[in-house]
Amino acid sequence: MTTSDPVITVDERYSMAGAPAVPWPEARRALESAGTYWLSTVRADGRPHVTPLIALWHGDALYFSSGPAEQKSRNLATNPQCILATGCNHLDDGLDVVVEGEAVQITDAARLAELSAAWEAKYGSAWHLAGSVDAPDLVFELTPVTAFGFRKGFGEGGSGCQTRWRWDHR
Repeated sequence: MTTSDPVITVDERYSMAGAPAVPWPEARRALESAGTYWLSTVRADGRPHVTPLIALWHGDALYFSSGPAEQKSRNLATNPQCILATGCNHLDDGLDVVVEGEAVQITDAARLAELSAAWEAKYGSAWHLAGSVDAPDLVFELTPVTAFGFRKGFGEGGSGCQTRWRWDHR
């Protein structure tokens, strides 16, 4: 199973009656077009750590970078489980997407060059993907295991919905 065909469920406890599930391609477009994301990791002592960053949806995964001494890199070294989220701050419209999975460091030079080109195509030449051949930062891949979509719109006639997508990557 790939990210193109997850198992989709709607949590009716947090959805308007009869609200349709958010299709995965809609959530994927939100991940592709987002400018900023929030990364949640866990410190070695169990405390949470959340930080904003830029990221890239490419193929079937999200990619982000971090300096080796940064808190997020240290956290991922001891616990690679993390969450990347994006969305908007509007109360009654928009789509928030939360992706859960394990961050895996990318070290292959050819893969880093491919990601660097995609990164620059998204963010422009002022933003170079850290972790490229000339940069010391680490690049991580987050392949979704579970993702949640929160479509807002809970007012009269709204279609607010909580959708869950699950993948079996075995």
